[in-house]
Amino acid sequence: MFYRPEDGHTLPHDPFKAIVSPRPIGWISTRDAQGNNNLAPYSFFNAIADNPPQVMFASTGVKPDRDGTKDSVSNIIETGEFCVNIAEYSAREAMNDTSKAWAREDDEFAKEAIEAGECETINCQRVLNAPASLECKLTRVIELPGPSNRLVLGQVTGIHLRDNCLVDGRFDVTTYQPLSRLGYMDFAKVSELFVMKRPGD
Repeated sequence: MFYRPEDGHTLPHDPFKAIVSPRPIGWISTRDAQGNNNLAPYSFFNAIADNPPQVMFASTGVKPDRDGTKDSVSNIIETGEFCVNIAEYSAREAMNDTSKAWAREDDEFAKEAIEAGECETINCQRVLNAPASLECKLTRVIELPGPSNRLVLGQVTGIHLRDNCLVDGRFDVTTYQPLSRLGYMDFAKVSELFVMKRPGD
């Protein structure tokens, strides 16, 4: 099968997001200028550089109570700050529930009884028991082709690591089960790890 995206795919569901998988989930927390907290998952997310450390996520679609975007992006544009909380399998239900289209003043931490902690370098909450949380300062928001598609870039200014995830001086993903998005309603947990060195290492 071949199709041009602009012509449509004739399938019951769009296959694009299932093709590019697995994708890590950035559980993005923000706070607006009035002090309202927000927490929402984004699977168009990744790390993009390590010196200095930088991340990206993309937001698509709109909420009716926001002007052409969603709460996370609106808050980030307003304050220039956000936190990426790493999602794990044991938090899958809470993560999924925070994807609801809550009203802009609703606090997903409170609604879903998610324990929160304050960040150190930004004015924002974080998921207290996440394996890791990345405090970020906004560097750029890029308008992408298509309605309400925005790419958010940030530089990491503070990193929280859960103590039990540190093993022999390394952040060890085998201490928890990273959660990823596969497309449609499918998710996966990482339960098997193998080591493969690059040539020359």
